[in-house]
Amino acid sequence: MPLYKTISPNSQTTVKIWKITESFDDLMASVNLKPESLNRVMGMKSELHQRGFLSVRRLLQEFGYADTDLFYDENGKPHLKDGRQISITHSFNFSAVIISDSVIGIDIEKQRDKIQIIAHKFIDYESDYLDKTADDYVEKLTMIWCVKESLYKLFATSGLSFKQHCLVIPISDGENETVAWIDYENRKCRYNIEFLEFEGFTCAYAIA
Repeated sequence: MPLYKTISPNSQTTVKIWKITESFDDLMASVNLKPESLNRVMGMKSELHQRGFLSVRRLLQEFGYADTDLFYDENGKPHLKDGRQISITHSFNFSAVIISDSVIGIDIEKQRDKIQIIAHKFIDYESDYLDKTADDYVEKLTMIWCVKESLYKLFATSGLSFKQHCLVIPISDGENETVAWIDYENRKCRYNIEFLEFEGFTCAYAIA
């Protein structure tokens, strides 16, 4: 079943994860798209991205929403017409949507060794507790990236830097939650973070 997992971090927040096993045609047949969404998906060069886009619309249906209920602001942040908060992500054959009464952000990433090449671009404070020789170094880097991407989506502010402005507190072994901070100009914001790993992927979400 493509609906892979449903998580309820609290009574006002729900996460739904979709495993994309359907073909493009099957996904297209299962959703109703507004004209601008249809133009957008048909203009994508990658079928992987097309299927990711369409699977997000399937997830909206699982929440009881239609494509027409979703719109984006000038910063590219998604919103729902009823005022509830939403964040969206997809990576390869997984997608996820989180909806809440609180401000939220979510990200899924595939765990890949090449993240080590760009680690210097998004790791600062975290280097104090990361062990490059550890067997789980790639997994830890991926988790930190997911958290910072979630914060970026949540904050939706031009000029926010993963490296300079986002801090992820160390996670104890066996735990699946932590705290992260955004320290941007005169604003210091604390967020609760939860994450999970599955089939070589990491998903993290931030809740204000």
